[in-house]
Amino acid sequence: MSVEKIMSRKVITLDIDDNLNSAKDIFDAHKIHHILITDNKALVGIVTDRDLYKHLSPAIGTRKETSHDTMLLQKKINLVMSKTPITSNKHISLNEAVLLFHDNHISCLPIVNELNQAIGVITWRDIIKILANNYRQKRTAPKQQ
Repeated sequence: MSVEKIMSRKVITLDIDDNLNSAKDIFDAHKIHHILITDNKALVGIVTDRDLYKHLSPAIGTRKETSHDTMLLQKKINLVMSKTPITSNKHISLNEAVLLFHDNHISCLPIVNELNQAIGVITWRDIIKILANNYRQKRTAPKQQ
């Protein structure tokens, strides 16, 4: 099975010049853990929710928030993103994708076209879901005699 069949085509991106506040807004509004970062539509990085929250004060959004905390939200995303992400094309098999996840210690695999533009994404959660569904089908399938 190729990742094209299971990848999410709903790709959420930010521009390399966007700030951490934009990323925070996206993470708060969507139930995602990765945002792809682009420069002139080409993929140049990834920022995770963990990357973001490592750089923000826990006081943000509370009455203890300081002007310094607020200023941190204006930091550019390119200062905290992971650069040169591991990517693949849509024809890679699920097994090859699993190897990329394992060998590179990644949690998200952007799928790009020939112009290095993100056309999809697959996460380790997507792979676990497929494995769980396959196992569940095998367990509930009638046994042959």
